[in-house]
Amino acid sequence: MAVFKVLSILLITSHLCDGRRTRGNRADAEFGMKMKMPYEPQSVFRIYSPELDWDDACMVKLYQPHTLQSCGFNSSHPLVIITHGWSMDGMTERWVKKLATALKSTQKDINVLFADWRTLAHQHYPIAAQNTRIVGQDIAQLLIWLEDVIQVPVSKVHLIGYSLGAHIAGFAGSNLAMSGRTLGRITGLDPAGPMFEGMSPTDRLSPDDARFVDAIHTFTQQHMGLSVGIKQPVAHYDFYPNGGSSQPGCQLHVQNLYAHLSQYGLMGFEQNVKCAHERAVHLFIDSLLNKDKQITAYKCSNNEAFNKGACLDCRKNRCNTLGFDIRKVRTSRSKRLYLKTRSLMPYKMYHFQFRIQLFTQIEKIDPSLSITLTGTLGESETLPISLVEEVSGNKTYSFLITLDTDIGDLMMLSISWEDAPLWANMWSKMKTVMLWGSKDKGPQLTIGKIRVKAGETQQKSGFCAQSEGSVSIQPSEQKQFVRCDENPHSSRRVTSRR
Repeated sequence: MAVFKVLSILLITSHLCDGRRTRGNRADAEFGMKMKMPYEPQSVFRIYSPELDWDDACMVKLYQPHTLQSCGFNSSHPLVIITHGWSMDGMTERWVKKLATALKSTQKDINVLFADWRTLAHQHYPIAAQNTRIVGQDIAQLLIWLEDVIQVPVSKVHLIGYSLGAHIAGFAGSNLAMSGRTLGRITGLDPAGPMFEGMSPTDRLSPDDARFVDAIHTFTQQHMGLSVGIKQPVAHYDFYPNGGSSQPGCQLHVQNLYAHLSQYGLMGFEQNVKCAHERAVHLFIDSLLNKDKQITAYKCSNNEAFNKGACLDCRKNRCNTLGFDIRKVRTSRSKRLYLKTRSLMPYKMYHFQFRIQLFTQIEKIDPSLSITLTGTLGESETLPISLVEEVSGNKTYSFLITLDTDIGDLMMLSISWEDAPLWANMWSKMKTVMLWGSKDKGPQLTIGKIRVKAGETQQKSGFCAQSEGSVSIQPSEQKQFVRCDENPHSSRRVTSRR
C-alpha cells in the first residue's frame, strides 16, 4: 500500500498539483473582452478532415473569413468544438480523432473544430490550469466573430471538453455571457479535479455556462485527498458510471503492482490512470456509434443507494440518456445520475431492481445466494446476489442486478443457495420459536414475494414459487419462480428512454 501511495504521488500529485490552489479572478476572464481589437488568440482552431492528421488539418483563423471558405466551413450546419486537456508530451491524443470521426460519420451535416492549445497545455499542471482561462477567451472570441460575420448562432454551438478542456468550455461560456450571449451546450468529459474541486461556480465549469450542461465523471478515486477528475456536480446532469470512482478494466491491483511495474514500468501505471480518466470520452463516442444501445442512467442520492437497487425510477426526469442524445432538460439543481457499464464498447448494461421477502428463524445469517434470469430472448449467467446487510427476521431486501445482454421480458427466476462449511458454527446463534421439522436437514430461508423492475423499460413484474405461497430453501438447493403478474405478455417497451 505504501508503494501504491508513493506511485500515486509521483504520477498524479506531482503532475497535477505542482503548486498551491489559487482562486481565479473574474477580471482575468474579462480581460480578453476588453482588449483592443483585433484579438490575437493563443489557440489554434483546426477543422476536421478524415484524411489528414490534426497537425496538417486546415486552420480557421480569427478575422480571416477566407479561411472558413478554404477549410470547407458551412455556416448552415451545427458547430461542435472539441477541446483537449493537459498535455504531458505535447502530442495530440488519439481519442480526439476518434471523437471527431464519430461525430462526422453519424451526424453528417456538422462542422467539427478542434481547439488546439497544446503550447499552453504542455506546461506544469498549475500553469496549464491557469491557462484554461486564456483558451476560454479564445473560443469565446471565435464564436462571437462567427455569429457576427456569418450568422452562426452561439445558441446552437456545442463545446465538448475533456479534463481541463471541460473547464475551458465553462470559461468560454461565461465569457460569452458577458457579451449578452448564451452558449448552446457544454459536455464535460471527466472535468479535471485539482485546482477546481470545491471552487466557486465562476472558477470552474458550472450549469450557468450554457443553456444546457452535462458531465460524465469516470475517475474521482482519491489518492492523498486528491482525484484526477472532479467529484462534485458541475452540470445540469452529472453522470457517475460505476460510481464514478474508477472503471471496469482499469483497476491496478496492489498485489500485482510489482509484476505490473516490472513488465510495463511507470508508464504502464500511468496508463491505468489514463484508462479511467479517458473512459468518459469513449462512453460519449459509444453513444454516437451504437445508437441501438443508448445507455440509461438514474437519479440517486449516492452510489451505495444505487447498488441496493433503490433508484431505477424515470418519472419526472429522474433518468436520462448518457452521451450525445441526452434529453436537454434544464434543472434548477444539479442531478446526479448513476449507472453500470461493461468494460468494453458497447458499454450498455441492463439494470434490474429486485425486492425479495426473506424470513429466517436464525438470529442473523449471511447466505451465499445466486440468481439466474430467464427471459423471452434468452437466459443470463448465474449471478451473485449482493445484500448489504445480513438476513434476519422477516424483511424485504432490495438489490441491483445488471446484465450485459438483453434477455427480453423476464419470465422465470432460479435462486440458489450455495453450501458453506461454516454452518456448524451458526447453531449457537440460533434463536428459534419452534423446533426444526424432522425432515429439515439444516438452516432454512423462506422466500416470499419477489418484485422486479426493469430500469430500461420501467416494466414491473411479480414472481411466485411454482407451488402456491412462499417456499423454503436450504444450502445446496435451488428454487424456481415464475412470473405471476396479471399481464405477463405485455409489451416489452413500456417507455422509450432515448
